[in-house]
Amino acid sequence: MWKRIGPGVVVAATGVGAGDLVATLVAGSKFGYTLLWAAVIGCIVKIALAEAVGRWHLATGRTLFEGWRELGAWTTVYFAVYVVVWGFVYGATAMSSSALPLQALFPDTLPLKYWAILVGLCGLAFVWANRYAVVEKAMMVFVGAMFLVVVYVAVRVAPSVPDAFAGLAPVLPDGSLLYTLGLIGGVGGTITMAAYGYWVNAKGWTDSRWMRMMRLDNRVAYLTTGVFVVAMLIIGAELLHSTQLALTDGDRGLLDLGEVLEDRFGGVTSTLFLVGFFAAAFSSVIGVWHGVSLMFADFVEQMRLARAGRREAAGKEGDAVGLVARGERERSLPFRAYLLWLTFPPMVLLWLDEPFGLVIAYGVLGAFFMPFLALTLVWLLNSSRTPREWRNRPLSNILLVLSGLLFLVLCVQELRDLPW
Repeated sequence: MWKRIGPGVVVAATGVGAGDLVATLVAGSKFGYTLLWAAVIGCIVKIALAEAVGRWHLATGRTLFEGWRELGAWTTVYFAVYVVVWGFVYGATAMSSSALPLQALFPDTLPLKYWAILVGLCGLAFVWANRYAVVEKAMMVFVGAMFLVVVYVAVRVAPSVPDAFAGLAPVLPDGSLLYTLGLIGGVGGTITMAAYGYWVNAKGWTDSRWMRMMRLDNRVAYLTTGVFVVAMLIIGAELLHSTQLALTDGDRGLLDLGEVLEDRFGGVTSTLFLVGFFAAAFSSVIGVWHGVSLMFADFVEQMRLARAGRREAAGKEGDAVGLVARGERERSLPFRAYLLWLTFPPMVLLWLDEPFGLVIAYGVLGAFFMPFLALTLVWLLNSSRTPREWRNRPLSNILLVLSGLLFLVLCVQELRDLPW
C-alpha cells in the first residue's frame, strides 16, 4: 500500500504554490508561533475535502463533473466561465512564479518574462508527452526537494520547541482573524482539490475496492503538507518575527527570504532555498497543466453527451471514470486544447499589466470556487446519488459544512480586497 501512494502527493504539491508560502511566512512573521494551531486545522480541512472528492469518484464510479451536472445547469455555467478565465490568468501567474527563483539562481541570463515563457513551454512539453504515471513520479521528486529544503531551513533557524507547542493552543491575537482563516483555508486550497478524483482514477483506482488505499494516500499527502506548512511558519517566526522584517507582497517575498537566509547562513543555504522555491512553483505548473486539463476534457465530453441526447448519454453514463483510468482523456483533443490555452494566451499578460476587468473576474470566480466545491460535495454525498454505505457520516458532514462556511468568509474577504 505504501508503494502505491501518489495522487494525494500530486494534489497536495499542486495546491501549495509560492503565494501560499508567502502567506504562511507573513503569518509567522506577524504572530510568531501563535497561529500554529490554525495550520493543523487547515491540514484536517484539506484531508476531509480531498477524501470527499475521492470517495465520490470511487463510490459512484462517476466523475465529479457528472455529479455537478445533476445539480442543475447553474453548475455548468459557473464552471465553464470559471475554467476559461481562471486558466488565462493563472497560466501567467504560475509561469512568473516559477521564473522568479530561476532568475535569482541565474542572474543576468534572461529577463523574467523569458524565463516565464521557458517554464510554460517546458510544462506544456512535459505534460503533452507523458501520461499520469510519469507526471506522478516527477511530482514526487519536486515534493521531496521542497520538503527536504524547507524542513532543513526550519531546523537551521533553531526553532523554540516550547513556543511551538504553546502555539497549538487556539488563541486569536488582535488583528489575526484573517491570517488565521487564511492559514486554515488558503494553503493548498484551489481547483486542484477537485482534480484529486481524476488523478485517483488516472492511477487506476476506479471503484470502492480502492477506498482504503485512497484514504491512506490522502492522509499521508496532507500530513506531509502539514509538516511543510509548519516548517514555513517556523521560518517566518524565527527569521522574520524577531527582527520585524517585512516581505514584499506576492511571490517576490520569497526572494526577500532568500536574501535573509544568505545573510544569516551563507550562499549555500540561500541557493538550496531557491531550489525548493522553484520545486514548489513548478510542481504547481505541472499539476495544474495536467489535472485541470483532465477536468476540462471531462467537462467537454459531458457537454457533448448532453447535446447528443438522452439515449447516447445513457449508454455512455458512468464510462467517464474508465476513460480517465485508461489514459484516453490525456490523448483527447479537449485535454490538449486546454493545455495550449494555459500556455500560450497567458504569455500576452507577461508583457501587460493584467486588465482591470480580468482581475475582477478572476478574483470573483476564484473566490467562489472553494465554497462551491465544499457545499456541492455535502449535497452530492448526502443524496441517493451516492450508495448508502459511502454517504457522509456525521464527522464528514461537520468538517465539510465548517470548511464551506470558512471558505464563504474567505470569499467575502477576497471580494472586499479586489481593486473595485
